[in-house]
Amino acid sequence: MDRMHTPFRFPAPACHWLVPALLATFVVAGCASASPVQPEAPAPSKVVADPTPADAAPMVDEAGRSQQFARWVAGFRASARAAGIDEATLHLAFDTVRLVPRVIASDRAQPEFTRAVWDYLDSALSAQRVARGQDKLLELRPVVDTLAARYGVPGEVLVAVWGMESNYGRFVGDIPTIDALATLGFEGRREAWARGQLLAALTILQNGDIGRAQMIGSWAGAMGQTQFLPSNYLAYAVDADGDGRRDIWGSLPDVMASTANFLTRSGWQAGQLWGIEVRLPPGFDYARADLEVRQPATQWATEGVQSMDGTPLPLLSDTSILLPASARGPAFLVGANFRTILRYNNSTSYALAVGLLAQQLAGGPAVQTRWPRDLAPLSRSELLALQTALSARGFDSGAPDGTMGPATGRGVRHYQRSLGLPADGYPTGELLQRLQQQGAAAH
Repeated sequence: MDRMHTPFRFPAPACHWLVPALLATFVVAGCASASPVQPEAPAPSKVVADPTPADAAPMVDEAGRSQQFARWVAGFRASARAAGIDEATLHLAFDTVRLVPRVIASDRAQPEFTRAVWDYLDSALSAQRVARGQDKLLELRPVVDTLAARYGVPGEVLVAVWGMESNYGRFVGDIPTIDALATLGFEGRREAWARGQLLAALTILQNGDIGRAQMIGSWAGAMGQTQFLPSNYLAYAVDADGDGRRDIWGSLPDVMASTANFLTRSGWQAGQLWGIEVRLPPGFDYARADLEVRQPATQWATEGVQSMDGTPLPLLSDTSILLPASARGPAFLVGANFRTILRYNNSTSYALAVGLLAQQLAGGPAVQTRWPRDLAPLSRSELLALQTALSARGFDSGAPDGTMGPATGRGVRHYQRSLGLPADGYPTGELLQRLQQQGAAAH
């Protein structure tokens, strides 16, 4: 979850409409809740570096860094106080706040090697994950059916998101959210963003939805079984079990309702599929396989695009063709709900995994077309070299940064067309080698 919202006070709504479904589900769902925030007596400020050896490499000057961190926290406390955070919450949040070196290390990490979409999906859609998801869907059926009627999001989709975000609640992260966000704010690379999220986290504590010790998540500040950022929590979290608190850490009804609320308010279209796997006709213009190219499914059908089983394409009004692994791999017709999943996590691999996992939880098929597993994905440095070479030869791919984006895809497509190749926009080692050879020949 990486969408930002301006923090604000959002009292937890009492959603007693779900209580009847809960009574049939508490036993199997294991719906635990953390205790509300109990304001602590004022105590001297203790700002220390996290001593855990696994956190990161030793700092050059740990004592000096701790003092700098303490000064940053003191400054933030003052601004949070001015923004309306009370003293009890400030003491609760910051009296034992820790600088977490592994948060800084993770934020600065730039992995050299990227993961192929098929490797990602092999893990995301493993037989074990599908089977566990089907079991969880059966257990939670009374809850998710009630939510589907209220929000229009199928239970399979809610459980699939849950499975992707926290492996059905098995791992919600292990870093205190206050510590993670304070560390990111102090680091400075994304200070304005981190300060906004930290203020939102303080608002959550002040509202009494969760205790500081129970407010845990990832190194980037994403929290609970939904992996909501604090600002998303304030905007979308729902108290579905009617206990007066929105608990995305321990209450499965709250987890499911919060996910449904996020998707609905982000544009989910009730009654529509996220997409389907399709067959493309001979001579298809692969340059049109782009999420920015949208048209009704009926138009794609007139151009020869077919479902895998020959049935009519779903009646979707605003669809695109997605080729996640070149023209040699599977093709998907995706619609508005696929783009809504992207708002939860802006990764086509992630959105595809959620859609396909939901499809299999509902008893649907797995991907039928073979993945081109011989196509090794380019490393970060190789992609940087490709971007640089494309621009040097007049194929604009944006500022070289070693990451794949729309501008790089357009540059690759233009270069592929110049060679008479399928313009699918997929970067390969062969394309990089050609560019480098042409560059050498030009000199």
